[in-house]
Amino acid sequence: MPDLRVLVVGPGPCSDSWAYVTAGCWAAMEKDGHGLEFVMTAHVRDQRFIELMAMIAYYHCGGHQLDLEHSMPIGEPWVPASTCDHLLVSLPYLHGPDLEHCPVPGGHARILWTLPVTTAEIEFRRRHGHEALEQLFDKAEIIPTDPFRASVA
Repeated sequence: MPDLRVLVVGPGPCSDSWAYVTAGCWAAMEKDGHGLEFVMTAHVRDQRFIELMAMIAYYHCGGHQLDLEHSMPIGEPWVPASTCDHLLVSLPYLHGPDLEHCPVPGGHARILWTLPVTTAEIEFRRRHGHEALEQLFDKAEIIPTDPFRASVA
């Protein structure tokens, strides 16, 4: 993916977190003008998150096409000492519905959120479904940018 970029958006009036957004997945994988890009939200600005976004892009474009409700292993903690070692592809709840659909020349990109989750949460989702896991997140009122949050499963 020679044209991959990761856009870094700092905190603003609606959020105190950083957003990292791929730019290039759509061009590499679009079909009939439709494709995906990904956003991750983090508590700080750090090169680690740019590298993770590149990992997501290469995973997606390299034969493991991601989509809504999919997951991918990171192979290590999201950040050191975090129990989150997977990413769950979800709707961009933190950013609102306006972010999800983005017009691009020749079509539109759907931007999906990559939420860091634990192995136990992935196993729960496999047994009970994506919606059941999202309900657990809501009930526990997780702070999705907290790398040290407790697992809900």
